[in-house]
Amino acid sequence: MAPPAGPTLLGINVIAVATLLAAVATFCVLVALYAATTVRDPMAKRVKALNERREQLKAGIVASTSKRRRNITNKNEMADKVRGLLGSLKMLQDDQVQKAQQKLMQAGIRSKDLAFVVIFGRLVAPIVFGTIIVLGVYVLEWFPEWGAVKRYALVAGTLILAYKSPDIWLKNKIGKRTTAIRKGLPDALDLLVICAEAGLTVDSAFSRVSRELGKAYPELGDEFALTSIELGFLTDRRSAFENLAQRIDLDAIRGVVTTMIQTEKYGTPLASALRVLSAEFRNERMMRAEEKAARLPAIMTIPLILFILPVLFIVILGPTAIRLSTMW
Repeated sequence: MAPPAGPTLLGINVIAVATLLAAVATFCVLVALYAATTVRDPMAKRVKALNERREQLKAGIVASTSKRRRNITNKNEMADKVRGLLGSLKMLQDDQVQKAQQKLMQAGIRSKDLAFVVIFGRLVAPIVFGTIIVLGVYVLEWFPEWGAVKRYALVAGTLILAYKSPDIWLKNKIGKRTTAIRKGLPDALDLLVICAEAGLTVDSAFSRVSRELGKAYPELGDEFALTSIELGFLTDRRSAFENLAQRIDLDAIRGVVTTMIQTEKYGTPLASALRVLSAEFRNERMMRAEEKAARLPAIMTIPLILFILPVLFIVILGPTAIRLSTMW
């Protein structure tokens, strides 16, 4: 005689579902414990990158020939090999390299040589993944029940996705970094106002703010620290501010840079201008939060229908359904 299958609800084995949910919950707890116990200090890598940038600026100032400057910038052997390969294929364009380098800077990657790796990835990824998917679909017959249109769509979609994957990865990193910088910008401007009113110079103010905000907003602290280094080493202070605007894809940063350049050029009060900018950015952040709050009812409708209401019905009607099934 077969053992009882256990209580069921709407034809679903309750014990099996509960076991599966318990396994998923246990896995989530293990992942959370692993993430909590393997936290690394994000400032160590950033400090190392800033020190490397400082050494590059020093070397760029004291270098007397273009050969020594090339020796400073061409340290990455892999990037050199990729550059040589792309140059032999005549696939390098100056505007393409500059755009890739600017995106890398906006993503927080300091090495400009990796721009050639990104361009090389656009070339290699479609070839590799396209070859695999073509062999699998048309030679190995992975999807024999599919028609010609579906197979062609799969191959074309794989090629397009493989070509766009480096840009998608960079865009994702830029978006996350820009969001983190946007959150800390009003606090940074308030600290800059305090430093300016205390009599600190601009480069000292940037250095002080980077130290104060380094743990709360490491991305913004990193950029301010690099700007402070460039203000101390570059002969043209305007270039340091323009480099800050190029490294961060944010309109608010461009407004701050324009204000800094104007105060350096015309001698206008820095504290009052930064105070106005800080108030505008705080109002903008409040308006953005209110906009997200206004969208919540529409966004929560689908999760409410799919996840919350079924669980609520199971909790309310589950015991009654189990009793009725045992009575009959």
